[in-house]
Amino acid sequence: MTKKYWVFFRSLRWVFKFFKFSFLALVTSLLCNFSPPVLANLTYPNLKHLQTKIQYLVTHTQSLVEQGKTFYEAGQFAEALKVLEQAAIDFRNSGDKLNQAMVLSNLSLTYQQLGQVTEAEKAITQSLNLLPSLDTSKDYFAIMAQALDVQGKLQLMQGQTEAALSTWQKAAEIYQQIGDKETLIRNRINSAQAMQALGLYHQAQKTLTEVEQTLTSLTKLSIKTSGLLGLGNVLRSVGDLDKSRTILEQSLVVAKQVQSSKAIADTLLSLGNTAFTQGKSQLSIGNTELAQQQIQAALRFYQQTATIAPPTTRLKAQLNQLSLIVEILNQKSDENTLKEALSLSSQIRSEINKLLTSRNSIYTRIQFASILKKLRHQTTISGLSNLDIAQLLSPAVQQAKNLKDPRAESYALGFLGGLYENNKQLSDALALTEKALFIAQSINASDIIYQWQWQQGRLLKQQGDIKGAIFAYNAAYKTLESLRSDLVTASQDVQFSFRESVEPVYRELVELQLRTENLEQDTPESSQYKLKQARQVVESLQLAELNNFFRSPCLEPIVEIDKVVTQDKKAAIIYPIILSNSLEVILTLPNQQLHHYTSNISHEKVENTIALLRKYLPDVAATSEVKQQSQKIYDWLIKPAQAELSNSGITTLVFVLDGELRNIPMGVLYDQQNKKYLMEKYAIALTAGLQLLDPKPLQKVQLNALIAGVGEARSIEGRKFSPLKNVAGELKEIKTEIPNSQEFLNQKFIDNNLRNKLQASPYSVVHLATHGEFSSDPERTFLLTWDKLLKVKQFDTLLRVSDNRSRNIELLVLSACKTALGDQRAALGLAGIAVRAGARSTLASLWSVDDESTSQLMSEFYRELKTGINKAQALQQAQLAVFAKEKSPYFWAPYVLVGNWL
Repeated sequence: MTKKYWVFFRSLRWVFKFFKFSFLALVTSLLCNFSPPVLANLTYPNLKHLQTKIQYLVTHTQSLVEQGKTFYEAGQFAEALKVLEQAAIDFRNSGDKLNQAMVLSNLSLTYQQLGQVTEAEKAITQSLNLLPSLDTSKDYFAIMAQALDVQGKLQLMQGQTEAALSTWQKAAEIYQQIGDKETLIRNRINSAQAMQALGLYHQAQKTLTEVEQTLTSLTKLSIKTSGLLGLGNVLRSVGDLDKSRTILEQSLVVAKQVQSSKAIADTLLSLGNTAFTQGKSQLSIGNTELAQQQIQAALRFYQQTATIAPPTTRLKAQLNQLSLIVEILNQKSDENTLKEALSLSSQIRSEINKLLTSRNSIYTRIQFASILKKLRHQTTISGLSNLDIAQLLSPAVQQAKNLKDPRAESYALGFLGGLYENNKQLSDALALTEKALFIAQSINASDIIYQWQWQQGRLLKQQGDIKGAIFAYNAAYKTLESLRSDLVTASQDVQFSFRESVEPVYRELVELQLRTENLEQDTPESSQYKLKQARQVVESLQLAELNNFFRSPCLEPIVEIDKVVTQDKKAAIIYPIILSNSLEVILTLPNQQLHHYTSNISHEKVENTIALLRKYLPDVAATSEVKQQSQKIYDWLIKPAQAELSNSGITTLVFVLDGELRNIPMGVLYDQQNKKYLMEKYAIALTAGLQLLDPKPLQKVQLNALIAGVGEARSIEGRKFSPLKNVAGELKEIKTEIPNSQEFLNQKFIDNNLRNKLQASPYSVVHLATHGEFSSDPERTFLLTWDKLLKVKQFDTLLRVSDNRSRNIELLVLSACKTALGDQRAALGLAGIAVRAGARSTLASLWSVDDESTSQLMSEFYRELKTGINKAQALQQAQLAVFAKEKSPYFWAPYVLVGNWL
């Protein structure tokens, strides 16, 4: 909440102390400078008048500060600004620098809320400049620390994450010095978010762990419950949903002990939000049963909140409850559920009309309008029209103007423009959108600028202005690139889904770029430029997907893949791009211009074909069905380029896969004409993008391996894992091929053992034979160690023991793992582990093959590596060895090489 940064009087003693001092100084001055006769004339009534005047000044200034605080917490920032500016003037005129500094900090917060960044920066700078000249007391230190907190918030808003972290750390030192545990907890939670944004995962995790331990030891329950609530909300924002729920449940227990109805209501609301997020996450990966459980839990939390919460919190709960019901309707239309949604929306509309004008009331209207828009889109019998929703939203525009809140005004205008877009009133929609964009740009609000740039592009495209549309889309894309880390760490006024509000910007821009690529006026140079630009846009999308997967920015790769191809002149890069009505493929051949070919096929058909292929691949008896479905994908991706590949002498194919294509092994694609799988013709590798860690051929590195596995049955965190009978044999085979190996089997396979060994000496290969699962949900992407599930977010703590050591891991092998069935983006988990590990290459299985073929393949793979061929060729030869004995793709196809193939 915004009020958590508010710098306020712990008591009014500094105000009275100042005026008391001023009064005594005046009396002393009179006694020293006047003669006895004048002194005699200084009668009691004169002193009483002076005391009355001083008391008035004290009361007046106190009133201004309290009014400002009241306005601020009510979201009436323009009113808060007026009284705080006057209070700052009063303190300046009276010479009270300490309280002037305090009010300036509050002014900075208020300017931030109004989007007036320049004024906010001036105010906090003035505040901090005043403080060093004052006497150092506990009150001084408290105001200094809280001013630093405000400055850190401003720096984070401006994208200066490192500066924000540094500022918050300075504030933390002061809080520790003065023993302010409550504010220190809040400060460290903020710092953890900044660390996440900077990719400092170890530090962020350590900080959050320390915060949790500190909260556990607190005896003051009111502080404990607010701290746990804040921690639970942060954990939800970074995607640690299970931990978020655990912490919030602890907060609820403490809140009930305190018997604070507000604290109970706030915690129930947050528990509902976490359960809601968990439910949506499960729906996205196809786990409908678990999703329904979470959704029902969220509904119960919201209903409980509404029964005990004050009006504002109750309204938030009802809005979230309505949003959840609309999500249920999106999965399955039901008349009773629709009636429930319409009844609840009627209650909400009535409550909204009672709200006093404030920023909260504006955003409440926007959120309500957004939910109603989805409800109208999902069912034609809801009785809602765009006009109804627009009438609900129109007052928000005027309220934002009256409050002089440009950010809220931009949101309201832009959303209203979207309603006009749906109603096909394109000219009016464009006018509103451009006005919203102008306001957002005037306050440098990048997180909403891109939304109106995107909306502008859609409208121009519908009007036939393709050139203007491309310009607008490019602007939105560039804004998103500048926001890359903020998209996953910043708290948004209006929440959005990555797939709904970020991914389409990239894909629609690429569609426009490729749509105009073959226009008659295009020169070969401009055509090549557009192909490169389209490829770069999808590359940025894939990095943004990983950022969204982790809810924190990933490490940046450092070498362009095109340059790596110059080291392997027999390698080609195939870059498929899935669009709404076509499958585009960009082909890179050594020392040639980019090639581009198109299959006019809908996204739905691509998706359905891949889903069928995934269904048949783990079935040992479904070889003919695998060939039937994989042949279609071969015809889309490879057949149009077959002549160029043959003429160029290509022996290795490197795929930069898009969307659902990442969930299937490319080696299984079937060439019906030549009766061969792609694996029989080419060595194959995958990469998460056009850039890699600095590649190094493995034959130039001395092979030594750290190998570990779990072969026995295990039951961890409520999940049962069957025994992997061949793990011991697999590790034995590896030790035969790589004698310089260190083994940890079963009980010895715990993360501390591996971490200590990696810290002691570098290993070029790390081989893990254990159960694991790749999912688009990071909480369900894990590897099984003997005593726990090692989640993907903690995976780098196992292998990245130091920056230098991580560079020495040339190859990470994950045997016996699998992608989550039904999850269309499950391979994000594999890409996530590959990125998190920091290894140059990752070899993994997309489904678990509990058979001697796994041991055979791995043994053959390492044997081939020792001959001096590259990793992709070694995998091909190992797969061919298995293929010679077992023709079914079930046995040889699941293994994929991700990253550097050299």
